[in-house]
Amino acid sequence: MKKISVIFIAVLLLVGIVGCSNSSSKASDGNEKPKKIILDYAFYSPTSLVLKEFGWAEEVFEEEGIEVEFVLSQGSNKALEFLNSGSADFSSSAGAAALMAKANGAPIESVYIYSKPEWTALVANKDSDIQSVSDLKGKKVAATIGTDPYIFLLRALNEEGLSPSDVEIVNLQHGDGAAALSSNQIDAWSGLDPHMARVEIETGAKLFYRNADSNTYGTLNVRSEFAEKYPQYVEKVIEVYEKARNWVLENPEEAADILAKSANIDIEVANKQLNERNDFSNPVPGDAQIEALTEAGKVLQAQDIISKDVELDTIVDELINPSFAKKVIKQ
Repeated sequence: MKKISVIFIAVLLLVGIVGCSNSSSKASDGNEKPKKIILDYAFYSPTSLVLKEFGWAEEVFEEEGIEVEFVLSQGSNKALEFLNSGSADFSSSAGAAALMAKANGAPIESVYIYSKPEWTALVANKDSDIQSVSDLKGKKVAATIGTDPYIFLLRALNEEGLSPSDVEIVNLQHGDGAAALSSNQIDAWSGLDPHMARVEIETGAKLFYRNADSNTYGTLNVRSEFAEKYPQYVEKVIEVYEKARNWVLENPEEAADILAKSANIDIEVANKQLNERNDFSNPVPGDAQIEALTEAGKVLQAQDIISKDVELDTIVDELINPSFAKKVIKQ
């Protein structure tokens, strides 16, 4: 009986080993491949909406038996939470938000630029007395902490010689910030498209402070663990993003229709966001992003949001990884 038990346990162990080995499947070239790839989509990333709409990622990876799942990111903060928790393999965020996450230890890399947007500005209602950043002193200003609009607000205050303590920052997710502005629960809002374009068109809200250079780029980020384990699949994801980006460039009106339908916004709002405030021309991360993130990082360090002990240049260089995009995109 004892001998039979030993044999039975040995068989169970063997089955377990075989099962584990099967869970780590192989690609045609013999390298490991994931069973599932989780991508995010976001209303501030029209390219991701086009990719999801046409199912191009599913088509490509179905050939290899890899499942594709999409999750909705309501803001850069949520997108980066998905990455950090392993709930997504790729996520869309503002470059500066990714920098904050990286400086706080998130194991991520920015491998693709989905757009250069002017997606944030400081917004007040049309009848507001607020005309400039200096008028914000003592006012309630909504912003989503950990996102580009929040960092944009900090930079605007800093340039005016103000600090975050000179205003009351109300932490609201982007859509809630737009609603709070429209209902006069706050005095101003550091907005994000498409919500910003919507209140501008629907309520006459005014963008009283704009600075396109303080908007950091829209970056597609990947978990470093995924990139190290499945480099060829990082390239394949970039390939399908490239297909979506080129389609947007060739079909701007149809892309605006997809954005309007996905975000449940009017086509006029979608056109303002997509065709007036987005530049899809350069998808390979590089010197421009390094410069933009370094400048944003200096402000974040000055406010102790990024520790002054962090070697900013090192963190930026570790975050911006153009190697995958350069293999895929020939410019």
